Amino acid sequence: MPLRTLSDPDHLPALDRRYALDRPALGLGAGDPPPRILLLYGSLRERSYSRLCVEEAARLLQFFGCETHIFDPSTLPLPDQVNGDDHPAVHELRKLSMWSEGHVWCSPERHGQVTGIMKTQIDHLPLNMGGMRPTQGRTLAVMQVSAGSQSFNSVNTLRILGRWMRMFTIPNQSSVAKAFNEFDEAGRMKPSSYYDRIVDVMEELVRFTVLMRPHAAQLVDRYSERKEAGVPIDIATDLSAIATAGARGKS
Repeated sequence: MPLRTLSDPDHLPALDRRYALDRPALGLGAGDPPPRILLLYGSLRERSYSRLCVEEAARLLQFFGCETHIFDPSTLPLPDQVNGDDHPAVHELRKLSMWSEGHVWCSPERHGQVTGIMKTQIDHLPLNMGGMRPTQGRTLAVMQVSAGSQSFNSVNTLRILGRWMRMFTIPNQSSVAKAFNEFDEAGRMKPSSYYDRIVDVMEELVRFTVLMRPHAAQLVDRYSERKEAGVPIDIATDLSAIATAGARGKS
């Protein structure tokens, strides 16, 4: 099963709970069922700092009332390596993306860019899969870790990829410099401004995910796709058509 088991999901030693909202999206929309978030990381190292960042993010998301899954890319084949992408890890990744309402992507920066592991996961997510769209309309938070000074090359590339995958990438982002200094021996992130930024990003992701819940389908409804599918507008049920007709009636 290509999923990471999250250790100590309720233990948040770096979080000052005096300032933490346990339901940051309260009042923005329906909080039930819990927002469903898929988290991807971009390194297979035993001590992978992108994975450790994702695990901290998942703990925070659960604290904020979300349901999370962390995909383990260790058994994922390269794109086109398996005929028809018929591989259990590929099937699981696509199923998890269909299940999700939002994603978190965290990549190391290697040679000034995202890693091949990160790109491989995204390349295995098709825009269209049997009439279903595994990424379209989902929210997205992007993060990166660096071995050296702070950089934003990976998060900038992840934003480009998120736009290409027709996702709504939130404004905030996280970039952790010299990541090897930011975690203790147990792999838990130390209190720091970098940790606080991850809290900010996860709060914002929850808010945007809940806020967009009732509107996601309408926001990605496209003329070109309706035309290609031969699906004319039903004026009696289409929200845009109803709103336009109401505006004309008042003029």
